[in-house]
Formats: sequence, structure tokens, C-alpha cells
Amino acid sequence: MKFYEFSLVIAVCLLATVTNSSAQDRTDPAPSNESLVPHQLLPLIHTPEVQTELKLSDKEIDALESYFRENDGVWFRARNLPAEKNHQELVRLEKEFWAWAKQNWEPKQVNRLEQLELQAQAARMFLRSDVSKKLRLTASQTSQLLDLAVATDSAQKKFQSTRLKGEDTATLEETLKRALEAEQKGPAALLTVEQRKSFVELVGPIFNTQALKRIYPMAPEFATGTEWINSSPLNLASLKGKVVLVHFYAFQCHNCHANFEIYRRWHEKYRGEDVVVIGIQSPETKTERDPAAVKKAALERKLDFPIIIDTEMKNWNNWSNTMWPSVYVIDKRGYIRHWWQGELNWQGATGDKVIEDVVEAALKE
Repeated sequence: MKFYEFSLVIAVCLLATVTNSSAQDRTDPAPSNESLVPHQLLPLIHTPEVQTELKLSDKEIDALESYFRENDGVWFRARNLPAEKNHQELVRLEKEFWAWAKQNWEPKQVNRLEQLELQAQAARMFLRSDVSKKLRLTASQTSQLLDLAVATDSAQKKFQSTRLKGEDTATLEETLKRALEAEQKGPAALLTVEQRKSFVELVGPIFNTQALKRIYPMAPEFATGTEWINSSPLNLASLKGKVVLVHFYAFQCHNCHANFEIYRRWHEKYRGEDVVVIGIQSPETKTERDPAAVKKAALERKLDFPIIIDTEMKNWNNWSNTMWPSVYVIDKRGYIRHWWQGELNWQGATGDKVIEDVVEAALKE
């Protein structure tokens, strides 16, 4: 591998890596090396491109998706945990997945996935203890690479905080850009010739993980023991092959009312296509726990798509939902592809168009 190719492997996913890593608010004044390494394994293995790269057979993909159906709920709910607990849960889930993969796949498939995970972690891979050991990094090299990662995370945190306040971010954006570039160039500058050779063998052929479409966990199955209106009870397993729009609402919620016209439009627009709109009435007030009141409100608001009356908040908890309203797009294979929290058109937002674009793309797959 030529020197510029070595740099490409590091650069190809660095921005996405840093974004993923800093999405967890790391507040430790002296973060450990491992805590700064992004968790890329589960997102990677959910993408069809990676499954193809691993040369998984149809039978192996069926077994993999059975594994997802049993374990993805835990992964999806972990997104709302505090940073440290989120990290611990992801470490546990990754460890369990590797154990499953080694029992069910050929060694060459496991090895290739290990390579893809490293490539997706980009410059942060060098903060892993196993990578450091294999490349024989010195304490000085590790310290310098850690400093670069911390500087990037610090710059991004300041940038995001300032942007959320609506303040000018031009200077901070430039600082972040410089930090990203420094972290990108760090490994190429610090590694010896022998270490670079070992690195090339470690990561294998280049695979552009940045080009992968984001696919989230498989959607949790609808809870049983709930009452449905406008439909007999449905389940996601029976809806495989269709795109499903799931939205959580409470009929007395003003913000939910703002989305009702959009839900009605979707129900009409996609009628006859492989799209199903499903509402989950999740009570916020005592009145909303009354099935008769839910049915009356649905009739008055002309919500004639399938609705789950989830008086015990079973689905809310299974999905670890946090806000009324929330909309989720589920693709034909049962994977969550996008979600939107709050009013779809709040203050000029175009959430409805965003959702529709995701639906249209999913229909073509």
C-alpha cells in the first residue's frame, strides 16, 4: 500500500467517526483511550453492503437477522442511557455479537469484519489496546494520538454547544477543522515504516465505510395484549416487504395535533402502495388512558389508519421513546431507517419531506 493509500484509510471515515463518538457526551476530564473509540460494529453489520462484503449466504443472513430480532431492542434502547452506561452496554453487546459470529461464521468472514470495524474507527483505532499491542506503539505515540483525539472531541463539543445557543461559530468551526485534520494526519506522521506495514496487514483491503447508508436496529415488535382500532392486531413480522410509518402520539397533545394532517395525508398518499401508517396512542393524561376516549378522538380527528391503544405504555417502553410526537420509518426488512421527534413542520422545519424522501428511497430497495 502506498503512503497516500495509507492516509486514505485513516481519512475515509474520520469525520463520521468523530461525529459518532462525540454524540455521547464524554465529560470525564481524563478520558480513557478505549472510551474515545467509536462503536461501529453494530451499525456496520446491519448494512447489506457489509453483509455482501462478508459473502454471507442467504441462510447466514436469515440467521443474522434472527439474532438481530432477539438483541436489537437492547441496542436501540441504549441510545438514551447516560454516556458511561451507554458505553458499557455497547461493549457488552459487541462482545456477545463477536462470540455469536465466531460460532456461526467462517474465520475469514470474522477476520474481514474485524478489518472493516477498524477502518470504520479510522484514526481512533490506534487507541484500542489490541491495535496498540499488534503495532507495538510506544507510550509516546499512544499519548500523542490520544491528545489529538481529545483535542478533536473538545473542539467539536464547544462548536456544538455554541451552535445550539445560536451564537456565531465561525472561529470554532475553523478550530474543529484544524483538529480534524491534525487527527487525520497524526498516524501517518507518527508511525514507523514497520508499523505502517503491520497496519496495512491489519486493516486489509480498503472498504469505504463512509459511503454506507445509515441503518439503525431492527424495530422492536409491537407489544401483545393491546387493543387495536381501525384494524385487527398487526405485527412487524407480517409486514415484512412493506415500509411502515410508526408514530407515537397522545390525542390531547397539542404538538401531536400539528402532525395529524400529515399522518392523514400519508395514509391517503401511500394507499395502494407498500406503505402502512400505524399510530401508537401512548397516554400522557388520565383521560388518554380511557379506550373509549381514544376511539372518540380518533373518529373526530379522522385518524382512520391502524392505531394501537397502548394504555400501559408497553410499546413506548420497548422503543424507549421519549417524546410526543415521534415518527419512525421502518424499511421492508424491518430495520429502522430514520426517526423524527416533535412537530414535523415546527418553525419552518420540513420533517414531513424528510420522512417522505426516506420512504421513497426505501420503496425502491
